[in-house]
Amino acid sequence: MRAINRGKQPSGRQPSLAQLRAFAAVAEHLHFRDAAAAIGMSQPALSGAVAALEEALGVKLLERTTRKVLLSPAGERLAVRVDAVLDEVEALMEEADAVKAPFTGALRLGVIPTVAPYLLPTVIALVHDKYPDLDLQVHEEQTSSLLEGLTAGRLDLLLLAVPLGMPGVTELPLFDEDFVLVTPLDHWLGGREGIPREALKELNLLLLDEGHCLRDQALDICREAGRADAPVTTTAAGLSTLVQLVAGGLGVTLLPRTAVRVETTRSNQLLTGYFADPAPTRRIALAMRTGAARAAEYEELARALQEAVRPLPVRVV
Repeated sequence: MRAINRGKQPSGRQPSLAQLRAFAAVAEHLHFRDAAAAIGMSQPALSGAVAALEEALGVKLLERTTRKVLLSPAGERLAVRVDAVLDEVEALMEEADAVKAPFTGALRLGVIPTVAPYLLPTVIALVHDKYPDLDLQVHEEQTSSLLEGLTAGRLDLLLLAVPLGMPGVTELPLFDEDFVLVTPLDHWLGGREGIPREALKELNLLLLDEGHCLRDQALDICREAGRADAPVTTTAAGLSTLVQLVAGGLGVTLLPRTAVRVETTRSNQLLTGYFADPAPTRRIALAMRTGAARAAEYEELARALQEAVRPLPVRVV
């Protein structure tokens, strides 16, 4: 155990909690029999505990007569300290019980920007309804920053796209969702179904800025479709801006299904197209430190979140 130096250390033996409780009971009742009954201890054991405390402290705490017990001047002073120590010990035990209680205290949740606006309403409603004692603290950051925060202990749990392939991080898969093609009204693929992936080879595809995992996923989809060159010269910092660029006729883009309803209603100059099966997809998961102390809670939260997202346009894993 790590030693904690708080200044000058007291000499001699340290008093035990049992000794402190025995003395506190005698100080309250000024009667050995009543004090022993109050704390469920025999009179000989109580008397021995108080005597041991006097020896450990090196002071006489009680004045004993044949008829009554009185506190010595030292006993009167130290009784106040003993009560304070016992109150702090009780508070410590209550705090430990609170920490052990599941879904209490703070939960620092990191979320990527391409998930946060579309999934957080479901997450917040779930926590509010099912885990009202949980203090949910949300941090929206890009994947690299979230992973740094998780490994450094700044964040407890992440909600993001996987796989991550990062040692020491355990993924709790939630759902898969398809990508859809968002186009201007006059685009030849607008509103179509069964679009082949190969169509991406010829499109002016608008993507997010560097650092967004959604950009990397879209580039992977393009490569799978047989497109080797970088498809874009125009990028955006967020999906809302990206969709407005599409509405203005600058190109087309890929949106995850959970974002479609929110983002495409911002303009009446957009159409959505759907890919042929198997459509390009992404997987969303919770991620935690492997061996996290609250792993069982996070796993339960993942299961509850899987049920909560079923009304969304996703496929629960």
